[in-house]
Amino acid sequence: MGDKSPKANQKKSGQKNAKASSANAKKSAAIVSKQAAGKKK
Repeated sequence: MGDKSPKANQKKSGQKNAKASSANAKKSAAIVSKQAAGKKK
């Protein structure tokens, strides 16, 4: 616990970025599907 090497820090930030980007992708996909549903009506 408490590994402060640059490699470990990079790995952690990479995981954070991956989580954030997947959340953003889900949000944008939901928005796109809502827009498509709205256009069909």
